[in-house]
Amino acid sequence: METEPTTAGLTIRTQSRWLANLVELLSSMRFAISLLTLIAITSVIGTVLKQNEPMPNYVNQFGPFWFDIFSKLSLYSLYSAWWFLMIMTFLVLSTSLCLIRNAPKMLKDMRSWRENVREQSLRNFHHKSEWDSEAQRGDLVGKMSTHIAQLGYRSKIVEKENATLIAAKQGAANKWGYIFAHSAIVIICVGGLLDSDLPIRFQQWFMGKVPFDGNGIIAKIPQQHRLSLANPTFRGNTMIPEGANSSTAIIPQQSGVLIQDLPFTIQLNKFIIDYYSTGMPKLFASEVVIKDHETGKTFPATIKVNQPLIYKGIALFQSSFEDGGSHLQLKAHPMQGNKANSFDIKGDVGGATELKGSNANSGNDYSIEWSGFRPFNVENMSRNGQDLRAVDTKKNFNEQFSADFDKHTGSAAKNANSKDLKNVGPSVQYKLRDKNGQAREFHNYMQPVLVDGAWVFLAGTRDNPSDAFRYLRIPADDEDTVIEWMRIRAALADPASRQMAAQSYARRALPDVSAESMQLQLAESAKKGMAIFAGDGSMAGAASTPVAGYVAISKFLEQIPAAEQGKAADVFMKILNGSMWDLWQQARAKDGLPAIELDEKHARFLQVATSALSDSYFYGAPVYLQLTGFEEIKASVLQVTRSPGQNVVYLGCLFLVIGVFSMFYIRERRLWIWIKDDQAGARVLMALSSQRKTLDFEKEFDQLKTQLQQLSHPAPKVNFQANKATSKVID
Repeated sequence: METEPTTAGLTIRTQSRWLANLVELLSSMRFAISLLTLIAITSVIGTVLKQNEPMPNYVNQFGPFWFDIFSKLSLYSLYSAWWFLMIMTFLVLSTSLCLIRNAPKMLKDMRSWRENVREQSLRNFHHKSEWDSEAQRGDLVGKMSTHIAQLGYRSKIVEKENATLIAAKQGAANKWGYIFAHSAIVIICVGGLLDSDLPIRFQQWFMGKVPFDGNGIIAKIPQQHRLSLANPTFRGNTMIPEGANSSTAIIPQQSGVLIQDLPFTIQLNKFIIDYYSTGMPKLFASEVVIKDHETGKTFPATIKVNQPLIYKGIALFQSSFEDGGSHLQLKAHPMQGNKANSFDIKGDVGGATELKGSNANSGNDYSIEWSGFRPFNVENMSRNGQDLRAVDTKKNFNEQFSADFDKHTGSAAKNANSKDLKNVGPSVQYKLRDKNGQAREFHNYMQPVLVDGAWVFLAGTRDNPSDAFRYLRIPADDEDTVIEWMRIRAALADPASRQMAAQSYARRALPDVSAESMQLQLAESAKKGMAIFAGDGSMAGAASTPVAGYVAISKFLEQIPAAEQGKAADVFMKILNGSMWDLWQQARAKDGLPAIELDEKHARFLQVATSALSDSYFYGAPVYLQLTGFEEIKASVLQVTRSPGQNVVYLGCLFLVIGVFSMFYIRERRLWIWIKDDQAGARVLMALSSQRKTLDFEKEFDQLKTQLQQLSHPAPKVNFQANKATSKVID
């Protein structure tokens, strides 16, 4: 009958012991330090790895394999990952248990005088001193109590058997430092959890909220994708074009977005941008009108960087600015075929325009997706100066031959580390998508810029969003347009124009009529050279893809013995440059225009134009779109946040400052003075203790010991008559 109770009792004691060990582990210093170390490592990862970026950016950066691994570890939204929130929760629990266990003891110790100490215990202290005094015990108690009070000690006098104990303490508030510091950790973590997306996670887990991953009008998005006004915390963005309004914020998620309804409507009247003289933005400001949905109240406000608007617990920060759908007017110039007829195109930023039914696209349908417009651009011209010869990694130039061509054409490739910041005016950015869904991105500037001594129009291109733009440099003609270059490009693509230009060049180079056979030979060489440069026929080599420009010439010259390639390249370039001049004049004559005067300016233009023609074969677009006009519509991007934990975190930071200063600058001292009667007077035993033994403490102990001993031995009375007699003897 006694077995069951005994077994049950053992089970209860085992469970109690296990629970006590668990509580001790959770509240231990080693467990808290381990959690803080994990949080520190995690914070480093979160700082190095950009958070909450679009998923394609991570795929391009890490590749499919590591992208999948990092995604499973939630490294792309690290501070809202379940395991990070769990670490924070355990840190709060650990620190709270530590406070619960130790704070009462600390408070009790602060109030305690430790007057139950024994004489023998004081003799076991490291810092102690003992001496005899001729004074009476009562006198010593009064003198020493007064002296230590002047030193800042609070004391308590306790009568013992034939003895008196003075128990004194100083700096007991040092214990508050530990309490405040540990409380600060708990408060800051709680504030961080309050401002995390944990409430949003709960709504997704238990209330059926799911991210929206499609396109549509915000007002028509279903309720399962929307968060109510009761959502306690959120951090989102809203983009508002000038003259428009918004009453929602967009909260990005890994698989889409959530729509957060706001208790008011934000109407943007005007977005203000002020610039420095260099063209860099100096001031962003949004002039808005807020309309309260509940009361109908409206009031104006200005939101600036670092000057947010706070209303109903929701803060509106000026985050950035975007284009709000500016209206663009462009001129489309064909980049293929032997026609130079341009046509007008209009588009709105954020929209799309069909490109079809023209000779420019050779029967293929394209869609132009207008992705961006900027009226001001401060660019590093040393980077923009790179031409398209640096884009195609499949081109294998012979280094010597490439250097020789750079000598003739003046390559604009520069060191990417050099800096040359300039405001180059408006620009438009768009994607050209074919009927198969393949897209290539372009970035064209409206005005010509000065690069390496020549005024050129920069037309940027790239295959992937992660790549930097590389630029085709189209030279500006006498009228600051691209018309002359486009005329040369169309003529180069026309075999009949090339033949006429070759014959004209031969007659100009060999004006002697008796050298007819040499003229024919030179004309054939010029015609062949322009055909190779234009990428026509098999002269460019047996490549699987069309080869043109200087690459085609390089491949053609590779068939010549290496010892003669340098000389052949010089001859080839002289013939090509001469025939290109005549090609230009033939194209102008065909359009009924007068010939161009051959001078240094136009020779430089033709040199840059020839290099641009070579690069244009890698431009990758059927048309070049030149921005001719625009009607700018600005849009302000506001960050909308509700942060109930913000003030909690501020309180925790205040506690942390108080705690750190209390621990480091308030030094706790405990002093005991045991005075007991002796035959000649009294015997004094002093002991001093501190939590931290420092050099200052050693010095303080020596000074206090000396001062108390002097109080125990009063100075002898002086006989002034004897002193005077002694002085006379000495004199």
